[in-house]
Amino acid sequence: MKYRALGRTGWNVSEVSFGAWAIGASWGPVDDADSMAAMHRAIDLGVNFIDTADVYGDGHSERLVARLRKERSETIYVATKAGRRLPTQTAAGYNKANLTAYVERSLQNLETDALDLLQLHCPPTEVYYLPEVFGILDDLVADGKLRYYGVSVEKVEEALKAIEFPNVQSVQIIFNMLRLRPADLFFPEAKRRQVGILARVPLASGLLTGKMRRDTAFASDDHRQFNRHGEAFDRGETFSGVDYDTGLAVVEELKALVPSRATLAQLALRWILMFDAVTCTIPGAKTPQQAEENARAADLPPLTTEQMETVRRLYTERVFAQVHHRW
Repeated sequence: MKYRALGRTGWNVSEVSFGAWAIGASWGPVDDADSMAAMHRAIDLGVNFIDTADVYGDGHSERLVARLRKERSETIYVATKAGRRLPTQTAAGYNKANLTAYVERSLQNLETDALDLLQLHCPPTEVYYLPEVFGILDDLVADGKLRYYGVSVEKVEEALKAIEFPNVQSVQIIFNMLRLRPADLFFPEAKRRQVGILARVPLASGLLTGKMRRDTAFASDDHRQFNRHGEAFDRGETFSGVDYDTGLAVVEELKALVPSRATLAQLALRWILMFDAVTCTIPGAKTPQQAEENARAADLPPLTTEQMETVRRLYTERVFAQVHHRW
């Protein structure tokens, strides 16, 4: 495993880290024993950064991460998120009382005195134009409740606005072979300001594993079944906003790029790491085998110029019109 600096925190975090949404909820059946084994395997392989949120399983994911920390001696940095507990997403909901209450709940779930990294959880765009919200986060840092804070965003516009606030240490944004826009303008600016980038939804909700087909069935509680058109939350969170059949067709062409003894999922993760502005990618895993496959992606050799150009061409020809202007 290799490590990269996360913003100006002084932390060096694993290039391939661990996304803990799937072990909480909304990804079909999951077993806690498997989830714990997956996280342990990730740590065994050098992963030292876990991303979770207070709404993943209504705190269940955070509590599993707390259990992991008690069972390991290594330093494990944990990022969580706040804001999606609001019954209705409004900028006014991101006030001191609500954010403080969410932080206190996460402190309890994670069994810690201070959160390593708190991220605003995809709030309405208006929030990024409210300095007082970031002032609340500054106060929580001053009070010792947070070590650092960042944001998780849907849109490049939001990312660019967020990093104008001087104490934003990280931006979590969807970036994968089917969502290239962040690299065009945001990445250079984040790098200039020394802001960490967490590349989320790196496998496009599993599309980029190459294991899905038109007749693949998803459980009723899996967002890939119930949120394809944004019925529950932003459409871009599911298959990166790409039409499912379009995604399957692009994936078939991407398979030709996979080197021997590697998987498409590993190639997709290694592709993300070709961008030096990215701090880490945070694929999810529900089993030790998935965690190992993800972590081993860091060992793949760099992609060739030809491979990189093929990904860009497929995106431009097949995906650009569906997603580029939206996020």
